[in-house]
Amino acid sequence: MITTRNLSISYLGRPALRDVNLEIPRGEVLAIVGPSGCGKSSFLSALNRLTDLVPEARVTGQVMVDGQDIFGSTQNRLALRRKIGMIFQRPNPFAMSVRRNMELAQREFGVRNRDALETRSRTALQAVGLWDEVQDRMTQSALQLSGGQQQRLCIARALALEPEVLLLDEPCSSLDPISSQRIETLIRDLRDKLTVVIVTHNLAQARRVADRVAVFWTKDQVGQLIESGETETIFSRPSDPLVADYLQGRQG
Repeated sequence: MITTRNLSISYLGRPALRDVNLEIPRGEVLAIVGPSGCGKSSFLSALNRLTDLVPEARVTGQVMVDGQDIFGSTQNRLALRRKIGMIFQRPNPFAMSVRRNMELAQREFGVRNRDALETRSRTALQAVGLWDEVQDRMTQSALQLSGGQQQRLCIARALALEPEVLLLDEPCSSLDPISSQRIETLIRDLRDKLTVVIVTHNLAQARRVADRVAVFWTKDQVGQLIESGETETIFSRPSDPLVADYLQGRQG
């Protein structure tokens, strides 16, 4: 689904991530783990060109999605971000009703029919387990929802655009354990339906939800990918001593 080739990112000329080569299979969950400051979020942002929004960012190398370089001159960034949705660390619902939150992005991408808008919205809200909680609150402000509900609303808002990839940047870091469990269940349910890439500091969470794990590290003050593979292999038999120490709490 996604292949990165020598992907490097710098900010104001200072390298943040160097030469990441990684394959992300279609229909799997990849967890990206590693200590703070090793380039995990920068890597995630490059996968749908959110790095374009940072004036001082410079990206080199390639990100291939379905065999096409997303940094090619003919690539439509809006179409790319519809195909590859992004969920951030903190819930970011719009300051408008639940219904408007669900419909706004759909309208931007050309969905105008009222029945289609309602069907897509309901289906997405049901997918994240939120429909029963908000079906009688669709005209109320999304900001009145709990933090966990807001995060699931943001995921539903992305799912309503029918993406092929969903990027999640520490989606549970600001949530209580019950809300976090619901997000983890959702991630597992999405497996095989679309490709999921999640950045998390929670190693137990990575082991629970991911098919594959990529471990990032800082070497010479630059983030690098140091090991990747199937989840149980990485956690049980890592080949890099740094990874073994990190996963066992002796590093990081």
